[in-house]
Amino acid sequence: MSVVAFPGRPGPHGAATLAAAVDRYLDQVPAATTRASYDDTLARLIDVAGGASPVADLAPEDYAAVMDRWNGAAAATWNRHLSALTSFTTWAQRRELLATNPARRLERRKTARRGDRAIPRARLDKLFGDDAHGLRERVLWRMLYETAARAEEILSLNIEDLDPEFRRARVTSKGGAIEYVHWATGTARLLPRLLKGRTSGPVFLADRRAPTSGPRAPAAADTCPATGRGRLSYPRAEYLFKTATRALDPHGRGWTLHQLRHSALQHLAAAGRTATELQAKSRHAHLASLGTYVRLGEQTSAKVTADADPAARRRTR
Repeated sequence: MSVVAFPGRPGPHGAATLAAAVDRYLDQVPAATTRASYDDTLARLIDVAGGASPVADLAPEDYAAVMDRWNGAAAATWNRHLSALTSFTTWAQRRELLATNPARRLERRKTARRGDRAIPRARLDKLFGDDAHGLRERVLWRMLYETAARAEEILSLNIEDLDPEFRRARVTSKGGAIEYVHWATGTARLLPRLLKGRTSGPVFLADRRAPTSGPRAPAAADTCPATGRGRLSYPRAEYLFKTATRALDPHGRGWTLHQLRHSALQHLAAAGRTATELQAKSRHAHLASLGTYVRLGEQTSAKVTADADPAARRRTR
């Protein structure tokens, strides 16, 4: 009879190392985009605390040093990185690798309430039609807008999930259900150029080949068998979109990928689509969840003002 040590327990020569624990934790994160996002945060934790140090030695000061990197970032960005730390902490505590909570001194930040997060349609048309942006980005942005899908759902797509004949793709939703999202002509025209005859692997690929070994090596499902490139990560896709839209944003901050979903649903609502039609498009389980997306904002306000302008009524007959 042989005895196999439980992977999360300290071995005979010392406690489990932080680097090994992070690798095991990331392996059990099911969503590829979430895994890539958490990897960014936890790589910073390894840099701060040391990959060879025991998990049990993690202290609040280590977590504070990690979060200092995003101290000046938006509240949503801060909260996303803090969620990665707290999720790893919960996982480690369940496996008795951590006796305390090093994140106990950190608090989530309150995000500013924004009345209208929709991107004006005219600016989206300008963005989508600008050939200065790469083909991968233009396909991703159009697909996100035309499907009104969540960014992580589209970034997780494999070529095998696509059904070009019916302009649809099979996605795994938040609750784990298998659902379909549908795109329009803009995506249909560009998608074959992006795939270039590839028949398997991630739809959206990173710029470089993925490492084949070591802690940064992605899972086989996240690597293109033809090119060896890994799947495009959410943080990288978000960065590229914010950079590309900074000049179009009147506030100069750039927009988020989630705003494409928000914009699609709000534009459909402004066009008169019913709540049940919007629910079918967004795949929300409850109609009440649509409220934040379909609250008509700036564009509707401008149209109402223009229509009510007395000068606009003086038309020649």
